[in-house]
Amino acid sequence: MTGTDRVVRRNGGGAPVVRFRAGEREGQPWADRLEVLDDSMDAAAAAEFVRAELPGWVVSADPELGRRLLEQGARPLRHAHTFRRDLRADPPPADWAGAPLRAGLRAVPCDRGPEELLDSWRAAFHPGHVDHFPGDDARALAERIGPLLAGKAIGPVLPSSLLAVDAEDRVVAAAVLTDRDGLPWVAEVFRHPRLGYPGLGADLLRRAIADAADRGLADVHLVVTEGNPARRVYEAMGFVLWQTSLTVIVPEAEDGVRAVGRA
Repeated sequence: MTGTDRVVRRNGGGAPVVRFRAGEREGQPWADRLEVLDDSMDAAAAAEFVRAELPGWVVSADPELGRRLLEQGARPLRHAHTFRRDLRADPPPADWAGAPLRAGLRAVPCDRGPEELLDSWRAAFHPGHVDHFPGDDARALAERIGPLLAGKAIGPVLPSSLLAVDAEDRVVAAAVLTDRDGLPWVAEVFRHPRLGYPGLGADLLRRAIADAADRGLADVHLVVTEGNPARRVYEAMGFVLWQTSLTVIVPEAEDGVRAVGRA
């Protein structure tokens, strides 16, 4: 998922109705962080406008608009919560910088190829996980891990990112931080569950957050999918709910359906 261009869609009279950040997600055009600019328009009318203007698009918006789009035939993709941790008003404890890893593990920079992260990433996001990726390994490398590490999925990987490797130099966990349009973003935190080390992902994240604070970053953000138990871990680490969004895929335009606005 990529994109940084801000787009405004207008009605037939030229008045702005919605604004969003344009990108790509799941191989489809993506209207991220969509906002309704017309205060006189209720959620149902806004959903009708979006459905007519953005057929086939992925749309991320506030839950009320997302639910209205679902009622009009959209397909759910992700219900997520964005969290923020203030690193200045609430600096991380001093001992986070040296949070010990388990015996035999080392923390190293996030400079490995995507193939080295694949096994642990796959095991962490297994088929029963809310964030499971259903594609095969080739697609996972091409569409998720590869673009993430190359800075093409969200933004450049930040130097605070860390990997944990074992005595055989295998990647067993990761905390990947990126720059998302100027906001430090925790893009991935995972560990290989079958290799043990419970809590290792949180240990790495504490180190990464401490490093980010040392580098002068003001805050760090992350997104948690509804139903992911990791939310409790992040809240315990000082992350506070910032906003909630519902991401859906708008149905393709039906015969006879005419767009109600213009770009």
